[in-house]
Amino acid sequence: MSDAPRKPPRLLPGDPAPWFHAAVAGNPRYNFASTAGRYVLLVFLGPASNSASAAAAAALQAAQAEGLLDDEHATAFAVSADPADTIQDARPGLRVLLDRDLAVSRRYGAAMPEAEARGVRYLPQVILLDPLLRVMEVAGLDQLPALLARLRDLPPPGLHAGQETPAPVLLLPRVLEPELCARLVATYEAKGGTESGFMVERDGKTIGVHDPFAKRRRDCEITDETLQAALRSRIVRRLAPEMRKAFQFNPTRIERYIVACYDANEGGHFRAHRDNTTSGTAHRRFAVTINLNDDFEGGELWFPEFGPRRYRPPVGGAVVFSCSLLHEATPVTRGIRYATLPFLYDDAAAAVREAGRASLVAGRTSAA
Repeated sequence: MSDAPRKPPRLLPGDPAPWFHAAVAGNPRYNFASTAGRYVLLVFLGPASNSASAAAAAALQAAQAEGLLDDEHATAFAVSADPADTIQDARPGLRVLLDRDLAVSRRYGAAMPEAEARGVRYLPQVILLDPLLRVMEVAGLDQLPALLARLRDLPPPGLHAGQETPAPVLLLPRVLEPELCARLVATYEAKGGTESGFMVERDGKTIGVHDPFAKRRRDCEITDETLQAALRSRIVRRLAPEMRKAFQFNPTRIERYIVACYDANEGGHFRAHRDNTTSGTAHRRFAVTINLNDDFEGGELWFPEFGPRRYRPPVGGAVVFSCSLLHEATPVTRGIRYATLPFLYDDAAAAVREAGRASLVAGRTSAA
């Protein structure tokens, strides 16, 4: 068997782009998977001494100033492998991704191993991705102006497939009866809620953080065993059969019993995220959102990878979706939205959860 360095597979149109974490300004571990929902340009600049690198940087800055790169229609990442690069963030739309160890460049085939020289050969290039983070085109760095011109002619992200592409979710009315919804809301109002964070992975550990920019929500744990049993029975009788039919998945376990509160007075929201991206949350298979009231505005659920359609189940109704999907709870603009939000998984995933417990860190911290 040869011990020569293995080359990464060449990316072709239709291939899913590799996900990664890397440093950007203000975030040492930016999650690239959260970028979905718009067209994305990955621009691998190469050596700063290369005239093509300087020309590419100038073209990106001009496109951002024009408004072509706006984080809505399109966004761009200048992948900087050279400390001598002078390009800087210009938000919205243009971010510099620091790739000093070439980890990202290697995954995308821009940094190729050279066995004879025991080194690396850098191949500056541009990769255009669709809103699902799938490859549309791979070109040399000199083709960046042509790809920017192509961006101007592309349809809105939600129509990138030539038509609307609804998210693969279940919208199910009549999961909880109104009386049970009212009991759950009363539980929150009697006990109150505490600030709700989210999980991130740092140095191999899963920790809870609080970042009001990313999430504003208060949660009340349901400790009453009667209420817990009532929720379980409705999920078993009314959700599980539809999940088996639609997803060929049989949920057997529930993580967390809570009533969540998104309050307009606090700007209640939860920005785009995925629910299973850490070692401590990798067991989560499906998320469930069940609205408990309807006297509020805003607070809809949407899936940026699949277009702008918003989902708002009726009182007692549920939206069920894979925890791997990028999703966002939009800000509540009037009133208070109450919901119960269980995660569902199965016996096989229970082993994953047990293995992930070692990565969990107790306590909380503030998000950087």
